[in-house]
Formats: sequence, structure tokens, C-alpha cells
Amino acid sequence: LGSHLSDEPKIDAIAQAWSVMSGAAPRDRAELAMRSAREQLVSEEDALVLLLKPPFDRGSKDPGYIKGYPPGVRENGGQYTHAATWTLWALAELGQADDASYLYSMINPVNLTADRSAAEHYRVEPYVVAADVYGAPPHIGTGGWTWYTGSAAWYYRLGLERLLGVTRHG
Repeated sequence: LGSHLSDEPKIDAIAQAWSVMSGAAPRDRAELAMRSAREQLVSEEDALVLLLKPPFDRGSKDPGYIKGYPPGVRENGGQYTHAATWTLWALAELGQADDASYLYSMINPVNLTADRSAAEHYRVEPYVVAADVYGAPPHIGTGGWTWYTGSAAWYYRLGLERLLGVTRHG
């Protein structure tokens, strides 16, 4: 999944990010992976860091349950916030902390609900990290599945450890 040879998807944030986070990719390949992720999976206009692109729709591959979601919804090409935080983590690991910090702020639920109109569009709590944010019309930018996602912990660690540089000793 996530190959340039595939029809659906051509890129997957988890593979891109974990190639860096695992330390498995040589530096030049890691930088290419994250440049590709930044170019293809980040939508600043919609304040989204997508999981994969294009979503599963009519292709022959069967990734399991995620293809049951409409294209652009949840794990089928929306923002899956676990993967979004790993993408930002990988950027920070490569020394691109300014970019990671900008995107961290972009997907922050507080910023996604900065005024009444934005809050009505986002539709979930501004103080809870959503597991997913939809990436397909007419619901682009609407949050979903709050209160049970582990992505909140990753988001917190990203901010604390990778962006602020707080480390544990002892």
C-alpha cells in the first residue's frame, strides 16, 4: 500500500513517517519520504494532514475495513491523527522543527475552533484531540471519534519532547 505504482493509494503517512522514526531509512531517503508526505498529504487550506492519498474507492486492492468508509473519511484518506502526529514527529527528527511546529499548531483543536463558525464546522470538542478529521466534501475539516484515541498522547509527546525539547533524565 502506498506505492507510486498503485492506483490507490500512492502515498501513506505511516510508511513515510516510520521510515524516519525507526531509523531504517538513510538520511537522503528519509528526507525524500517526508518531502513527499509534506507535498502530497498536507492540506494547509483545509488544516489537514491526511493518512493516505488517493483514498480507496474503486481499485482492486482490499485493505480491509478501511475501504468500507467513504473516500476521505476516517482511515480512508481523511486525517488519522495518530499518523498526522507521527508525520510531524518525523519532520522534527529530521531537523524541520519549524515546519513541524507550524503543522502542530495547524491541527491543534483549539485553533480549529478559534471562533464560532470554525467550532460549528469542526463539530467536536476544542479541548480533545479527535481520532480523525474528515477530508472529503461536504465534511472537510469535521472532527470525529473523540475521547478514546491514543493520538492525544502522541500529540502531547510531540509538543513536549520534539518541539519543546523536554527530555527525561533518570
